[in-house]
Amino acid sequence: MGGSAFFILEICMALVRPQPVIDNPVTVRAAAALPAAGAWDATPTEVACAGFDWVMLYFTYTQGAAGGAMDLQMHVSPYAADLAGVEDWFYQTIYGAGAVAAGADTTSNVQREAITYGSTAAGAETFAYGPVRLDGTIERVRVRCRESGVVGSPGDCHIVAVFYN
Repeated sequence: MGGSAFFILEICMALVRPQPVIDNPVTVRAAAALPAAGAWDATPTEVACAGFDWVMLYFTYTQGAAGGAMDLQMHVSPYAADLAGVEDWFYQTIYGAGAVAAGADTTSNVQREAITYGSTAAGAETFAYGPVRLDGTIERVRVRCRESGVVGSPGDCHIVAVFYN
């Protein structure tokens, strides 16, 4: 292949190859113990994600005692920064469709959702959550966590995220 043909091929490949802006995982929660007594993280780390369509979250959880488990809850914000007098953070939700019956209205339910990961061993365990669709409309995300298994002996949790289009 001639030099100019190879150059044109490189340009075409660059146009069709995904070009994520964030190449490396971003730390969403530094590796640390979960709060005591089953409390949620008080100030989860906010991560800017404007323009991205998807996020994949990667967790490392080490139980504090046999039977340990952790809950996670993703929050999203349509705002680039907190605004005074405006609710800035919104919880992920789960939707349950109501039963459909002829001649009757249907009521469906939507509720805030928390997800529980129950550990299976004493060492560090890893799991992935997602991909979660952001649709390019979310400005910031954060993930708060808590110990939900043995709340008197909280485990450790570390989270990284990869954002992509």
